[in-house]
Amino acid sequence: QVQLVESGGGLVQPGGSLRLSCAASGSIFRIYAMGWYRQAPGKQRELVATIASAGSTNYADSVKGRFTVSRDNAKNAVYLQMNSLKPDDAAVYYCNALISPRGVTSYNYWGQGTQVTVSS
Repeated sequence: QVQLVESGGGLVQPGGSLRLSCAASGSIFRIYAMGWYRQAPGKQRELVATIASAGSTNYADSVKGRFTVSRDNAKNAVYLQMNSLKPDDAAVYYCNALISPRGVTSYNYWGQGTQVTVSS
């Protein structure tokens, strides 16, 4: 059984910063891409940032230059540093990872979500 557990959400003022963390645990043979998605009330879940196992990254246009995704392969972890936060960034943030539990088939796993609120 594979689990993704997020932490680091909370309330921050506009212009502030937060750092989200996500750690994968359980039966893991290999982790491929990891990343972050978000979903605001009444909106569809959208990609925020992804990072491949070798380190290449991809960002939504709305967060480029403000957010940085990184990973620690030794810890099976992915991080999202969020700077210059705006009210539009408020959402539930979900960790995502493509994981092969036994080296045969890969599956898409999701964390439980962590709330980010941006408000003065």
